[in-house]
Amino acid sequence: MGHRIRQHLVLMSCTVQADHVTELADTPVRPTTRTPRTAPAWGVDAALLGVAVVWGSSYLAAKTVATPATVPGFLSLRFAVAVACLALPLLPRLRRTTALELRLGATYGAVLSAIFALETYGVIGTTASNAGLIISLTMLMTPWLEGRLRGRRLPAGFYRAAVVALVGVALLTQAGGFAPPSWGDGLILVAAAVRAVHVTVIDRTTAGRDLDSARLTVVQFAVVAAVMTLVSGLSGTGPVAVARTFDGTDWLLTLYLALACTVFAFFVQVWAVRRTSPSRVSLLLGTEPLWAAGLGISLAGDPLTAATLLGGALVLLGTSLGRRQLG
Repeated sequence: MGHRIRQHLVLMSCTVQADHVTELADTPVRPTTRTPRTAPAWGVDAALLGVAVVWGSSYLAAKTVATPATVPGFLSLRFAVAVACLALPLLPRLRRTTALELRLGATYGAVLSAIFALETYGVIGTTASNAGLIISLTMLMTPWLEGRLRGRRLPAGFYRAAVVALVGVALLTQAGGFAPPSWGDGLILVAAAVRAVHVTVIDRTTAGRDLDSARLTVVQFAVVAAVMTLVSGLSGTGPVAVARTFDGTDWLLTLYLALACTVFAFFVQVWAVRRTSPSRVSLLLGTEPLWAAGLGISLAGDPLTAATLLGGALVLLGTSLGRRQLG
């Protein structure tokens, strides 16, 4: 795998990711010639770990607020707030947005809309811990897809690692006893696959082009807000109607998702990636599934069974080994 795809994976943390998939730094950061201010290593590590924690908590937060009927309206509100808060400090740069950045950002945003819809509906139908662990499969799906498109053979060890992770996912779907996988687990698995497509498309369409990651991110999020507003209006549960049903907790969690999981995470990554090594960024952001599982079990009472423990361990082991195989 080339350096560019590894850079995407480092900045995604897993996915994807996720929320997050990816959510904030699927686009590569433009190199700069300015020398960044020095920062203590512990401060950079703490900031990146903070991003991993808030991303891990995002599954439980979304599951608490959204219902099947309110997902589009909820996402519309979340991304409208995120776009407004990102756009204000970036306004001078946004004024220089090019036509190419608008076209690409709109395309990426359309795919991102599908990802967030799948993830949010999915977490409603499964546990927060399952969602955080299953979505981490994006880390394996992305290099596999990129390798197929480029005609490159991946190491045999990568496929062994993928099998380990898939066995872990199978165990997670059986945490409550032998039964067909839940529809929520299935949607999260599809979301992981679409995230892999999202990252691969961005990698191939931005290669060799002078693009600004901040402008592309804002355009993507604006498109997500617009798409979800349109979809929610067609379903009769628009953002205004959804907002009227929110209590104080719902608003706090929605603002948390928009500000902490989106705005805060974006600026921390852009700041930290210039002050530490890519491997350390990957290591710290890669703890996201652990936080998702830990918070789901401790705060939401997600079942802690032998299948959950073994399945989660195998997913983490498989994704970690797969990343190591890629160097």
